[in-house]
Amino acid sequence: MNPQPSSSACGRLEAAWEVLRQIPDPEVPVISLWELGIVRDLRETAGGLEVVLTPTYSGCPATELIQDDVRAALARFGTVEVILQRAPAWTTDWISEAGREKLRAYGIAPPGRVLDSGAQPIRLVHRASLSKLACPRCGSANTEKLSAFGSTACKALYRCLACREPFEYFKPI
Repeated sequence: MNPQPSSSACGRLEAAWEVLRQIPDPEVPVISLWELGIVRDLRETAGGLEVVLTPTYSGCPATELIQDDVRAALARFGTVEVILQRAPAWTTDWISEAGREKLRAYGIAPPGRVLDSGAQPIRLVHRASLSKLACPRCGSANTEKLSAFGSTACKALYRCLACREPFEYFKPI
């Protein structure tokens, strides 16, 4: 679940949260960093703000750009310190339901849940290999995997055999 500002947060912190909710992911701009679940916390400091981000994976090429985007978007609040928190590791379970719907509408099949009752990640077999993925365009389960990697390492490339359209699948982590 994505963090929410506390009810006791001041108006400045509330305004900063609202800005964070609007910053698009640089690789999939239809979803915000908050909806993607990488914004873990926001704290007020004496000189500005401290934002805690968990990258989608340690080698994500967009990490520096994301940090710069967050600093630029929140600059009006004073100094912005970005903290990269790698533990616990980001999981696709942190993608909000609204984010999953936006991915689907954008043509990317969102991942299923990978955690069992909030405990340890299930790392056996991707659900996509256990059952057919539904095409995000037409909904057909008559799909095939074309490549383990799509436009980025965190996505795989599939094709719908019903509508013949290719689509990416956001791999569960």
